[in-house]
Amino acid sequence: MNLNQRIIMFFATGFYTGYSPFAPGTFGTLPGLLLCWVISFFSLWIAVAALSVFILFSIFIADQAETITGHKDPGLIVIDEMAGMGATLLGLPFTLTTAVIGFLVFRFFDILKPFPIGYLEKKFTGGLGITIDDVAAGIIGNILLRVVFHYTGIPSFL
Repeated sequence: MNLNQRIIMFFATGFYTGYSPFAPGTFGTLPGLLLCWVISFFSLWIAVAALSVFILFSIFIADQAETITGHKDPGLIVIDEMAGMGATLLGLPFTLTTAVIGFLVFRFFDILKPFPIGYLEKKFTGGLGITIDDVAAGIIGNILLRVVFHYTGIPSFL
């Protein structure tokens, strides 16, 4: 593996968390919380732009990593989980409450893949196919979090 491929795999595997022998997607989501924390300091529009760039970067990296590994959507590629976690918490205050509940909600949708998440994963191939279902899971998770925080009175600011 040359240096360029190693760099791609470093990012694709979420700083090597994707090599976890147990639940690589779950461990790969954890660096996504770091991304969420960083973009939480930005205004909403800059956060949207930054996450959009990261999602495009994820598509490119996932596509390259799939080629390097020679396998379709291998479990060690977790940059898509990072992008999905970013979508889950976008525009919400980054707190312990939002991070924990957001993490659980995102993993729930990412693992079960209800419609349209599973459909999107099957409809697209390559880096887009790897990433789009996680971003969709994140968007649905974000909407659910907003509804839960609004109607249950659970404060998102704790």
